[in-house]
Amino acid sequence: MEVAIIGGGASGFFAAIAAKEKYPKAQVIIFEKSKQVLAKVKVSGGGRCNVTNGCATTKELLAAYPRGAKALKKAFRLFDNHEAMAWFTRRGVPLVIQEDNCVFPRCQDSQAIIDCFLGHAKKLQIKVELGRGIKSIWPVGDRLKLEFIGDEVGPRLFDKVIVTTGGSPQKKGLAWLERLGHQIVEPVPSLFTFHMPAEKVTELQGIVVDNALVSIPGTKLKADGPLLITHWGMSGPAILKLSSFGARLLSDKEYSFTILVNWAHEPNNEVVLDGLRTIVQEQGNKFLANVRPYSLPERLWRHLLGKCGLAADKKWGELGKKGLHKLVSVLNNDEYSVQGKASFKDEFVTCGGVSLESVDPTTMQSKVCPNLYFAGEVLDIDGITGGYNFQAAWTTGFIAGQLQ
Repeated sequence: MEVAIIGGGASGFFAAIAAKEKYPKAQVIIFEKSKQVLAKVKVSGGGRCNVTNGCATTKELLAAYPRGAKALKKAFRLFDNHEAMAWFTRRGVPLVIQEDNCVFPRCQDSQAIIDCFLGHAKKLQIKVELGRGIKSIWPVGDRLKLEFIGDEVGPRLFDKVIVTTGGSPQKKGLAWLERLGHQIVEPVPSLFTFHMPAEKVTELQGIVVDNALVSIPGTKLKADGPLLITHWGMSGPAILKLSSFGARLLSDKEYSFTILVNWAHEPNNEVVLDGLRTIVQEQGNKFLANVRPYSLPERLWRHLLGKCGLAADKKWGELGKKGLHKLVSVLNNDEYSVQGKASFKDEFVTCGGVSLESVDPTTMQSKVCPNLYFAGEVLDIDGITGGYNFQAAWTTGFIAGQLQ
């Protein structure tokens, strides 16, 4: 049996190893259009590679996928995050689970994952051909014919083909799969930070609030977690999560919208008001600048006081009812204008791709083209930051590699 893997990324190598381990006599070839394999693995997690997430239950795992959760529910029964962790550990890559459940190689270096893949590919005699982009794929009887870009040798026939080309920023990049009859969901960016060129909050760059609640008024979109203020706007897990769940809506808005930040991470205004009243009662003689509710960073607290028009040297006991309500408003519903986005470092993630309506989630085989399989981000599956996108790559790659 001859098997072609189109794409030398995370899901491609995982699928290739799974296929070769199940079918040792098969010839497995990875075709990579660029001159380098596993480039995204190298830069992921700041060069440390957040391989998966250590969450305990499938329900918790599925909650991290804005798109694809229904298909992954079936797929995770076959290969989930715990099996992924065991897979790497068995193959000589010890892992550590952080307090936030993000899982990294114990050595804190993505090269360990790359070396694992390359080492096993060599051991299993999986061939890797670089500079081999695919122009088209067509069924020929029970086999599949691949035509390569700029190839003078001519097309090649394979018994099985697994497409692991990653996300395409534009729909036309998936036209060769659409021609076969697959539904393609329009790709748009996911996991991006917010640009706020008109907001003074950017002067507070470098400040991190450990647990903020961020929402988009007029929608059901909200997310929480650490929030980072940058020189261009806002980033951090809370913002990235919101951008992921709102990817399509925010694209429709052309990345011009308003967000509300709840710095208190307390949706009930009365609870916040009661907390401020306690400060007035117990520390009324102290200046506003010197008592920071919710342990907010000093520069941020002064910024919020300025937005309320309250002097930093005003005493808490002099606030009055109006002043208290101003503070409640800025703590719970601090409004900012977003005008644009930026991709999250080099970890570009797309929402969209090959529709899951065109794929059997228990085998990852195409419903319209027998012997053709899919894995990884080429599918309309994407997760929030925290190791979830790699987990989807491992799961779909492993299942596709069974070649059922």
